[in-house]
Amino acid sequence: MKRNARRPLMRTGLLALLCLAGLAQAAPQHALTLYDEKPKYPADFTHFDYTNPDAPKGGTLRQAGFGSFDSLNPFINKGVSADDIGLIYDTLTTNSLDEPFTVYGLLAEKIEKGPNNEWVRFYLRPEARFHDGEPVTAEDVVFTFETLISKGAPHYRGYYADVEKVVAENERRVRFDFKHAGNRELPLILGQLPVLPKHWWADRDFTAGNLESPVGSGPYRVERVQAGRSIRYSRVEDYWGKDLPVNRGFYNFDHLQYDYYLDNTVALQAFKAGHFDYWLETSAKNWATAYDIDAVRDGRIIKEEIDNHNPQGMQGFVFNTRKARLQDPRVREALSLLFDFEWTNRQLFNGAYTRTRSYFDNSELASSGMPDEQELKLLEPLRGQIPDEVFEKPFELPKTNADGIIREQQRRAYELLTEAGWTVENDRMLDAGGKPVKLEFLLVQAEFERVLLPYKRNLADLGIDLEIRRVDVSQYINRLRSRDYDMIVSGFGQSNSPGNEQREYWHSASADNPGSRNFIGLKDPAIDTLVEKLIAADSREELVTRTRALDRVLLWGHYVVPNWHIKTWRVAYWNHLEHPETTPMQDIGLMTWWQKPQSAPPKPETEVSSEGETSSGTER
Repeated sequence: MKRNARRPLMRTGLLALLCLAGLAQAAPQHALTLYDEKPKYPADFTHFDYTNPDAPKGGTLRQAGFGSFDSLNPFINKGVSADDIGLIYDTLTTNSLDEPFTVYGLLAEKIEKGPNNEWVRFYLRPEARFHDGEPVTAEDVVFTFETLISKGAPHYRGYYADVEKVVAENERRVRFDFKHAGNRELPLILGQLPVLPKHWWADRDFTAGNLESPVGSGPYRVERVQAGRSIRYSRVEDYWGKDLPVNRGFYNFDHLQYDYYLDNTVALQAFKAGHFDYWLETSAKNWATAYDIDAVRDGRIIKEEIDNHNPQGMQGFVFNTRKARLQDPRVREALSLLFDFEWTNRQLFNGAYTRTRSYFDNSELASSGMPDEQELKLLEPLRGQIPDEVFEKPFELPKTNADGIIREQQRRAYELLTEAGWTVENDRMLDAGGKPVKLEFLLVQAEFERVLLPYKRNLADLGIDLEIRRVDVSQYINRLRSRDYDMIVSGFGQSNSPGNEQREYWHSASADNPGSRNFIGLKDPAIDTLVEKLIAADSREELVTRTRALDRVLLWGHYVVPNWHIKTWRVAYWNHLEHPETTPMQDIGLMTWWQKPQSAPPKPETEVSSEGETSSGTER
């Protein structure tokens, strides 16, 4: 529940006491935490624990980009932006990667909050500079915010919807006032704002996606672009923030090089041939079988599994409920029953994965069993608006014998489809309107076809035609934005502190926004209520309870066919790279890696073509 920003005070003495308390709360800080707990790192810290402050500088980190790109503006809903273009921009604050949600000053030296989160004020560092030498000012912050709201991708309007106004109080002080008090996360979210140079954009069209190299204030600048094929960044030698504690041990490579491939299989071969240095493996089959080569056996390529402590979120086959025949939850449940995870995991993934059973799996935020007393206080007022099963039984996914025989699931699926008014005639399934059922699964990742083909066969056994439509990256993005699909494979990533981004996933306000991640098309007042309560949580305990309640309702809505996850990052890299002994809890921390002194990248063994198609979805 939102609180009023200001309340009348009846007694002068009380007013004085509250003003003093407010001033104490609002004193400028070097860091902000979600629930005003003490941050891990004090004001005089020298570097994050997961960095090597003495890491050597130099060398080039070569990586693979996927598909293509046609824009260097990542802030608009036009075109495909280049990988890691965000590294040319600094933000007001930066996140710690070993705390649930704590931000430390970057462009902002200090941050000050109103006593009830009614506003937030950022004090900019006087030394902060753009790459052209111009100072970063409060006017740049105001310009950035107003530009993103008015001309940026539509999701910015939803993300910052609770901001009433932003004011440059002087050259280095900027304040954001909120429409409602009590939103604990919004001050931290605004700290993530990338600041753009107002003077550079003054005579340019922000809405035009192009390949002109923009000016930023971050650790890298664009050095060279080959349209759609490669991009190269160079480290800014006189980067204004290089000695800040939040940056020590980061950004150690002189250059970052991305060469684009249209097929993951081709890209992996290029990596093994020495064309680039680092590879995040998303295929269990490849991890088990594709690295039996001399370079791995003799230690030139290192394979490593790094613990991933993040909530795994939900990757799944996503139903677009904007389509009439997918609006009935019985239909969605029936289609979910026909995915045989156990067989898929054994036959295709070498048994590497765990079935995902929550939208917040691998964390304390995930629901399990029956709702407890505190959850019921949230859920009972919504009885009749949410699935009855929420109150009746724990959510469970079917489990098969991994032998490819799913007759029990098929029988139950047929019963559900019959209840929904679907019928079978001449071995073809007809929907409630008497039309043959043909579903299109929009796909951009070639590797995922092998996962979908057995699913397609299981649907065909009930007379349902699943067409797997693979398109290129540009077509995929355009159709995604126009919501032109029946099913896709996608994910809803989560952090240890979910908040305002949940509106982008599940809230009615984002359903018709082409830039949002509300791929499902959810417009449900009950889910809206649970999302708003989650965002308004006043403690970690409340957050956990409210997240679990939302999780239950989403699961029983059968909006996705849950996929799978693994609790590690699988990385392979050539041995001229090195990383800190301590890995951050919530990230691989690639920008803390470095090239060993007196070492060199491998000389590519062969020429590798980049033909093929690519994807945004992953096998994971």
